[in-house]
Amino acid sequence: DVLGPGRGKKCSLCTKILQQIKAMAGDDPDEAAVEKVLGKACRALGRRLSRVCKWLVKKYREEISEALQNGDQPEDTCAAIGVCKA
Repeated sequence: DVLGPGRGKKCSLCTKILQQIKAMAGDDPDEAAVEKVLGKACRALGRRLSRVCKWLVKKYREEISEALQNGDQPEDTCAAIGVCKA
């Protein structure tokens, strides 16, 4: 698995990716806004991060979308999907 649970690099990548998505989605995004931003955010992160971002979005699209709509913090979302230790 690309991202096993931990506090290290994988956790910080996840957090960074979700911060980017959250920033692009705005403060109170609806489902449509989140969907629109998910692909764009990965491209905005550059080639290396983009691969991890696309994998993360593909695997956890529902959870990420819900978390953004709920206003959850990136760290909490990454912990909830098991990438970071809670």
